[in-house]
Amino acid sequence: MADEHLSPLDLAFWNLDSPGHPMHLGAVAVFDRDPERPVDADGLAALLTARAEAVPRMRQRVKDVWYGVGGAAWAADEHFDARHHVHAVRRTDAWAAVAELMARPMDRHRPPWEVYVIEGAPDAPFRILVKLHHALADGLRAVEFGAALLDQGARMPAPSAPASANAAPRKGAEAAVPAQVRASGLHLPALPLPDPRQVVASLPERVREAGRALGIGSAVLRASLDPGGPAALGAAWTPGGAERRFATASLDVDDLHRVRKTSGGTVNDVVMAVVAGALRRWMEARGDDPAGPGPRALIPVARRRRRGVRGGRGNRISGYLLRLPVGEPDPLARLRDVRAGMDRNKDAGPDTGPGAVALLADSVPPLAHRFAAPLLAASARLLFDVLVTNVPMLDVPLTLDGCRMTELYPIAPLARGQSLAVACSTFRRRVHIGLLADAESLPDADTLAAALHGALAELLDACG
Repeated sequence: MADEHLSPLDLAFWNLDSPGHPMHLGAVAVFDRDPERPVDADGLAALLTARAEAVPRMRQRVKDVWYGVGGAAWAADEHFDARHHVHAVRRTDAWAAVAELMARPMDRHRPPWEVYVIEGAPDAPFRILVKLHHALADGLRAVEFGAALLDQGARMPAPSAPASANAAPRKGAEAAVPAQVRASGLHLPALPLPDPRQVVASLPERVREAGRALGIGSAVLRASLDPGGPAALGAAWTPGGAERRFATASLDVDDLHRVRKTSGGTVNDVVMAVVAGALRRWMEARGDDPAGPGPRALIPVARRRRRGVRGGRGNRISGYLLRLPVGEPDPLARLRDVRAGMDRNKDAGPDTGPGAVALLADSVPPLAHRFAAPLLAASARLLFDVLVTNVPMLDVPLTLDGCRMTELYPIAPLARGQSLAVACSTFRRRVHIGLLADAESLPDADTLAAALHGALAELLDACG
């Protein structure tokens, strides 16, 4: 059975992972309690365990391969037991539990996902935390995995395993593998030899890709030489075991649309302006001066998968880089600056500029990913100061064991040297925002979360 290679970007995410800065993303779903029965955290964990068993990808782990030295592939975990991945947690402070659990690295020898049922205070809603390694899923695929665990997903037919994971080897492929390698049990996938005519036909595109890679690399270098944002957003350089803080905010979609209709642009522009205004209010509350160059925000942009890319089911993302106008005191002027910056990014497209640094993964041989990962991890803060991402969500009623989901907060990974990651998702007419922060640099994440509400109110007042 042939296994599916990790895409170049997924391989980069896998190698960027470290104990102090794990590269997993997450989501916290909040559910109303059923008034007719108490919460049974162990029973919910057993239910989620059974449902996770039915998802083929959740039974696969990352395995090193010989072909493409330094590469890796998704392979069936022969010792898979979903009970190792689903846990019940009882904590009065549920958000503190989320912060601690997001800081914990996952076992890299098992399928890279975890689910936690968090039972809080007796009268509080219960929460489900889903952790997925970024190599396993981007934001959209994470939503698919999460939906499979809910009542609505469980009623649908079980998804079939990826064709590449079940495909029979080519006739004669096994014979092409040296007998001593087969006997060793090491994984050496058989791949067809390329057609020389296809190689020649692809040369112009390869040249264009090389040109794009050179342009992106030059833009990244120029951005790294550009002065960074305010010192208040500088994270401590910790070798491992870094603490986290997690805080949330929920904004009314109708309020965001009201600002958009008055000032133009997109709802995402308004959200970015709200983030900029919140950072300004938070810095002023700390006694920091918001004047000067604002923090640089990396904004991921999803791209379509390309045909013919090995591991094509994996992540395919680019990004925009935007200087947040934190130093601008006028909320409407901040929004105009955000719109102008985003318009420039969109005019240039997601395949150019320093924010497209993720696309360079396609140009790097697998072995180079392993050696370059420490350098890339250390250089993240030279490129951007804060990650701001928008995660798509199914905006339909969802339940777990009959209990209604009321809120959903996405969580983005925190890169080395970064102090803040902001993730947004729209669900049930609310924009839910999850803030994951470095505990040493940003211990007052709750204050920043509250400032998001103040920044939106400031924009509404300015719109009249």
